[in-house]
Amino acid sequence: MPTHPSPSGEGPGVGAVPPRSDKPQPDPSPSGEGLERLVPLAAVTGAHGVTGEVRLKLLGEGFAALKPHKRFNDGTLSLQKLRDDGKGGAIARFAEVSDRTAAEKLRGTVLSVPRSALPPLAEGEFYHSDLLDLPVVTGAGEVVGRVCAVENFGATDIVEIETPDGKTFMVPLIPAAVHEWDAERLVLAEDFRP
Repeated sequence: MPTHPSPSGEGPGVGAVPPRSDKPQPDPSPSGEGLERLVPLAAVTGAHGVTGEVRLKLLGEGFAALKPHKRFNDGTLSLQKLRDDGKGGAIARFAEVSDRTAAEKLRGTVLSVPRSALPPLAEGEFYHSDLLDLPVVTGAGEVVGRVCAVENFGATDIVEIETPDGKTFMVPLIPAAVHEWDAERLVLAEDFRP
């Protein structure tokens, strides 16, 4: 079972749920237009060797979370082979990449899957990606900003919030700070506003 995202806050990491409202789980479609949210799992950092393999930076849950997926980026990349590099990353071969030149062209490509392709969660868990871009309001409904990242530095999950003026601040994802969240908004305690 997944536990936490990378320190970058990217990827589908899982956390414990703060108190929730009775509203349904977040809809994978952030726009409500039926398009499913894509969740980044890895990024290509460069070529590995001369036969078309690439080095991957793993986001979120790492190698074990990436291994079950065979197609990425709406099916444009098909995984043929994947191995752990022993350094916290991975080496991959894609059917569409046959040499080092093609592999180098993938540098910087983020490998994403639809939210529905992620494993189901146990009761009381959520994917960090479910919080990204949620509007943040106070209990009185005053707009505070939006969730721009979820981090975990070891003690607890941290929600990074971007205010309307572009400044950011961090709040621990604990009941005293985050009263509740649902598919429409995250409710921040007044004492934790900047």
